[in-house]
Formats: sequence, structure tokens, C-alpha cells
Amino acid sequence: MKVAIIGGTGKMGRWFARFLLDEGREVVLIGRNRAKLEEAGRRLGAAVNTDTEAVKDADVVLISVPVDHFEKVVEQISPHTGSKQIILDVTSVKALPVEAMHHHIKEGWILGTHPVFGPGARGIANHNFVLTPTNQAESALAERVKEYLEARKARVHLMTPQEHDDMMAVILGLAHYIAIVSADSLTGFKKLKEMEAIGGITYKVLLTLVESVISEDAEFYASLQMSLPGLPQIQKSFQKSCREWAELVEKKDRAEFARRMKAIRGKLETNNPDFGKAYDNMYKIAQGL
Repeated sequence: MKVAIIGGTGKMGRWFARFLLDEGREVVLIGRNRAKLEEAGRRLGAAVNTDTEAVKDADVVLISVPVDHFEKVVEQISPHTGSKQIILDVTSVKALPVEAMHHHIKEGWILGTHPVFGPGARGIANHNFVLTPTNQAESALAERVKEYLEARKARVHLMTPQEHDDMMAVILGLAHYIAIVSADSLTGFKKLKEMEAIGGITYKVLLTLVESVISEDAEFYASLQMSLPGLPQIQKSFQKSCREWAELVEKKDRAEFARRMKAIRGKLETNNPDFGKAYDNMYKIAQGL
């Protein structure tokens, strides 16, 4: 099997190239920047090509580009796709990319996918993949991809592109938003270095979340925040909760603070049978750091 990776010089493009090469697949990296392509090709031991027409020789086309550039890239490769090809994308947003693939690609098998992990992952075992088929043919392809991934111990979930985006607005959008805003707040405090030195487990886990987001590509996170439908409303809900909890502290309403916290705990316990292990798990995470 030959796999063409569009955007093969990006972090996730390189990650999938390495994974597929280890699986014994033939890989060609396709992109515009010849210097970056050749460097990535040398490091990975993969072929490279700056011509999008090269996708015509691949069995599978994997599109790994920022969502802002996605439709333009799909439009460029669409004349060179064939009826027997599988075209997958690995963007973090699904509704817009899947719609773009359906609009431009008239030949081939299309499937929206989202590996819900970053390029720091050592493999796919125990990591989540979301597949978003939209018709019977795509559902059949999704079952084949699901079987392939699950054989390698990945956790696979099937849903519609809209269901995916609604969930990712919380899973990625809200989580990243909290990290970014927390980072902005922390940088306003003095003696950050001293606080890190004496901080407990909760603070260290918070700081790790903050730094893991802030240290990455700002353009990617900006694109994700702007592209997830429904995220602005979720952020407004979060901001409302922040104001309410701040008012409880300002008014020193101890009884209401405790009552609300206990009510939230009850809801979380109902949804998660392992809720009681969270504190111990936090220590395990910190020890791993």
C-alpha cells in the first residue's frame, strides 16, 4: 500500500509518516516547501514530491493540513484522485473538512477522521480515534478502518461530523481556552518560579496543562478556537460560571459554595463510576512528570 501524506512536514503529518513506515507502508510526503520536504524525507526515509498530481499514484491519500487551508488543498488535489483511492483527513474539526471533500472530490472513498492525540504519542494503543462517515459507502469504509485501528489497540468511535464538532467544542475548545486564560492570569503574578518550586500536586498539574498548550503552535490553537462551531456559547457559559463562583468567594458565602460543590460532585459521580480515583490519578500523573 502506498500512502500520500499532504502536509507531511507538519508535526502530525510526520507522526503518521513514521507510523505508516513502521507498518511497512510506502509513504510519499507532498507539500510546497522543497527544503522542508527533503529534510523530513531524509529523517523519515520517505519519498517526497512538491507536485500535488503525485497523489494519483497513491492507494490512500491522508490530508494533514490546517483547517484554514483545507478546502484549497482539497480543491488542488481533486483532479488527480481516482475511484479506487481512499481519501482521509486528520483535522481536529470535521463538519467543514468533510463538506469540502464531498464538494470537490468526485472520485474515491472519503472518510473524515480525527486522531484525538498529539504528535507526542508513542503509538495508537489506548488512544482515541473518531471516524465520521456520512453515508453507507463511508460507513463500510469506517468499519474497515475501525477494524485496522482496533487490531492495534486503539479506541475507535463513530459519529456524525456535527456530533464530533459539538463534543470537540468542549473536549478541545473549552480545555484549551481554560489553559490559555489560566496562563494569561498566571503571567500577571510575581514569583512564578518560586511558586512552581513550592507548589503542590494540583498546581503542578495545572501548570503542566498550561505550558503544554502555550508551548505549542499559536496559529494552530487560534485556528481551532475560531473553527469549532458552538464554542463561543460554551465559553460564555464558562465565563458566567466563573463570575458566579467569584461572587460566592467575594461575599464569603461558605454555605452556598459548599452546597454547589457537593451538588456538582454528585453529578460527576453519577457519570463516572471511577470518580473517587481522580485524586490518586492526579498524583500518578504528577509522578510521571
